[in-house]
Amino acid sequence: MSTLFIIQLQCVPGLTWSNVNAIYRWVAKEARPISLRQLMVFGRSLTESRLMSSANYVRTELPTRIAHRIRDMQKLPYVVVTNKHINEVYDLYYTAFDTFRKVKEVKTLDENDRFCDTIRSMLKAHLTVIPKLAMGILESSELMDPADLDKFMNTILRSRISRRVIAEQHLAITDTFHAAGFSPRAESEFVGEVFLKCVAKDVVERCGKTITEFAQRAYGPEVVMPEIKIDGHLDANFPYILSHLEYVIGELLRNSIQAVVEKHQRRKDKDTNPDRPPPPIEVTICESPQSQNVIIRISDQGGGIPRDIMPHLWSFSKGPASGQLLVNLKQVPKLAATMQELQVDGQHPGSVNPSFGSSSLSSLATLTSRPPNLRLGMGLPLSRVYAEYWAGVLSLHSLEGYGVDVFLQISKLGNKNEQLTTRATMDAI
Repeated sequence: MSTLFIIQLQCVPGLTWSNVNAIYRWVAKEARPISLRQLMVFGRSLTESRLMSSANYVRTELPTRIAHRIRDMQKLPYVVVTNKHINEVYDLYYTAFDTFRKVKEVKTLDENDRFCDTIRSMLKAHLTVIPKLAMGILESSELMDPADLDKFMNTILRSRISRRVIAEQHLAITDTFHAAGFSPRAESEFVGEVFLKCVAKDVVERCGKTITEFAQRAYGPEVVMPEIKIDGHLDANFPYILSHLEYVIGELLRNSIQAVVEKHQRRKDKDTNPDRPPPPIEVTICESPQSQNVIIRISDQGGGIPRDIMPHLWSFSKGPASGQLLVNLKQVPKLAATMQELQVDGQHPGSVNPSFGSSSLSSLATLTSRPPNLRLGMGLPLSRVYAEYWAGVLSLHSLEGYGVDVFLQISKLGNKNEQLTTRATMDAI
């Protein structure tokens, strides 16, 4: 153990030699990334033996991945890691790490059920992580290089997604195993949390309908909403975790709808035809056989992105509205980063998809109130983290004064490993 690493660890409040050594032992392990295809193949023909293998994979992966992120936090400047919000996240992470590292090998169904109860408890406790991290990063933006803060935030969030994927997948296949023979429809459409045939057109339609309803409530029933037109390869489909895609598409459509509505409202008084509807939002789906990707383009005429915001578009820590974003984040104590967080005032406008995965305490099951006009400044950077997690791409082109084109590229085959920060790349930083 290097002297520098020991000094960095000892600077963190509450650490003792025993848990320093425990963290270091787990940091020495390398995370084992998986692909959507591996999740599908493994979960398709469930046996008790396979379920135990899944439990023990999750049992060892969770403390390994959490330990790496604890190390990242310990390497932050002391004034940053002792920020109230980041320190609370550190405590949550250490509690989870200490809990999972002590779980013994899972050998029976009863032991697996108890392990699942522990997972559910931790998933619920960690719903506060994203807003706490975001507030801590915004408050620390003058204490550390913004590029380094954004790199830290991207790594933490990607790792959080990875842990929830393997944890929720295990919960889902456990539920499937217990309910074997009673839910053939769910089994045919899902393998755990993986939706086998995710039709891009259907997802865009559902998300568009939901976001439009939320926006209508925010702006009032008298405000005309833009039409969402979909064209291209309407049958394009691929395996994916539905909550990930719905979050990204939902955030992109919400941005476009808000921009178009607000620009149309500003121009309405000057327009010679005030009853003219706002310009439509055009969604084009392109299936590329050569590259084995599906590309979804969302185009709007909402006026584009202001020049002072463009340099900070993908940043969690900097931007002209940082102060207001901090105020807004305090109104969102829990954030699972799902479509359901657009729910308004505790109302349930209807499920985006009636066939969400089988895990009753997945991210999608946690509903929190977030008015659609409450801007958090995280939609685009977090959407890119989700897109890149399965080796996808999210890019944006803005024509100031006219509108925005956003391109989301997704692998059709599900054979790309989750994109994790490895120990080698961490040591190179």
